[in-house]
Amino acid sequence: MKPSILVSWLDMDRLDRMLDSLPATQAAARDALLDELGRAALAEPWEMPPDVVTMNSRVRFSFDGADEEVAMTLTYPKDMHGDPDQLSILTPVGTALLGLKTGDTISWQRPDGAMFELTVRGIEYQPEREGVFHR
Repeated sequence: MKPSILVSWLDMDRLDRMLDSLPATQAAARDALLDELGRAALAEPWEMPPDVVTMNSRVRFSFDGADEEVAMTLTYPKDMHGDPDQLSILTPVGTALLGLKTGDTISWQRPDGAMFELTVRGIEYQPEREGVFHR
């Protein structure tokens, strides 16, 4: 069972528009993100809890219960600039992170069919927490 997720209506609107413009070659990524968004509860951006992963958040997470953490910024594909610390929302890990809160763990399927478990360890930056809504 997947944990519940929370998404701001502003992120939801931006993600819907992004999904509408994706080419057919990205159908699998689109479908995975649509499935996640379909189970999301919506919140006002200014009422987003500070421990929830939103778009453009810098999040620390680990895989499969490991102590080693990774810190990346969850990014829209249009904003990807080759920075190794950016993580597209269209990747399996990016889609899995959206809407989780610190401490949540989710099991997710990789494109090769293998499963991974991802745990949110912390959120270093969240735009909503900083009052940044125009991103």
